[in-house]
Amino acid sequence: MSRRNQAQDPDPVLITTTEALSELCARLRTEAFVTVDTEFMRERTYWPELCVVQLAGEHEVAVIDALAEGLDLAPLGELLADTAVTKVFHAARQDVEICILRFGAPPKPLFDTQIAAMVAGFGDQASYDSLVRGLANASIDKAHRFSDWAARPLSAAQINYAAADVTHLRRVYAALVDRLTEDGRLSWVAEEMAELTDPATYRQDPETAWERLKPRSSNRRFLAAVRAIAAWREREAQRVNIPRQRLVRDETLMEIAATGPTTANDLSRARGISKGFADGKTGAGLLAALASAKELPEAALPEAPKESRQGPPASPALIALLKVLLAAKAEEHHVAPRLIASSDELERLATENEPQVPALHGWRRQVFGQAALSLKGGKLALGVEGRKVKLIES
Repeated sequence: MSRRNQAQDPDPVLITTTEALSELCARLRTEAFVTVDTEFMRERTYWPELCVVQLAGEHEVAVIDALAEGLDLAPLGELLADTAVTKVFHAARQDVEICILRFGAPPKPLFDTQIAAMVAGFGDQASYDSLVRGLANASIDKAHRFSDWAARPLSAAQINYAAADVTHLRRVYAALVDRLTEDGRLSWVAEEMAELTDPATYRQDPETAWERLKPRSSNRRFLAAVRAIAAWREREAQRVNIPRQRLVRDETLMEIAATGPTTANDLSRARGISKGFADGKTGAGLLAALASAKELPEAALPEAPKESRQGPPASPALIALLKVLLAAKAEEHHVAPRLIASSDELERLATENEPQVPALHGWRRQVFGQAALSLKGGKLALGVEGRKVKLIES
């Protein structure tokens, strides 16, 4: 950090009591915006364990010890719910998930500087470090990035590291807002925030957990087994609060679905399944879930994932053309290509007439989607002019 910034930034205050937190949040609720970050642990748990919350307003920076004995975080929840104060995060998805778990709702209104940076042309998933260097003229001390935030007491170095994140974020936010306002793109960021603050985005539905495994099979009976034991694993991992992979690894789950064990002895032969696991209540629960899937009538079996169904394959040449068009449009508008359209969306655009994908809605359609449809329809061609791709309307 430059000497000028050091002079401007107040020393962080450690908050460990409900009274101090309430007073802090009351002051911050008079601000136009506050910057927010969290430190949490989830390596050994299914649910993230909130350890520290950092807040910064215009004139103060605070580090809240979320594990402090007797601390009630309700005032923080009220601040995050105050629609008169914009909450600024960087790469907010995991922070928002924690807020929903702790307070029942996402912070609103919300501004994510990572998404804003992608809209402003800083590339795919612009790192916080690069934005701090480029927009705040500062640098990040990475020494405590992998700190044990659940250990107490918090050290002075940990507190300063945590506070620096929200301190620099104020300047990053201000610079991005200025740039996006000048380019007329603040509304683009607002569109992205709608999904980010939708509680459905974070809902852990055991019945759809199997879809994350992307089984490449059209055998509906096998898919029913995958669905049943993936749902069982999700519920059991939530119940005992351990990571799903620590309970049963993905590859083991797929093996069990394929082999269909009916006894504890059969189950213990699967890779990664111990005899104790198979003989105990956990193994019995898994076997029961598998047995229920085997009894399903044909009509209740899940359909194969779309990518596993038979159908005309996408033309590799057309996908390649769409990729070139995407790169050209991203370059023209100074927007990260990944924010405009994903690889899956390009494949759907190549195989379906007008698929329901984000690339064909809102600002994305204006920037890329309409041109993609014109390219498919033969109304647009690609050429080269100098060192740039040229769009030729026919």
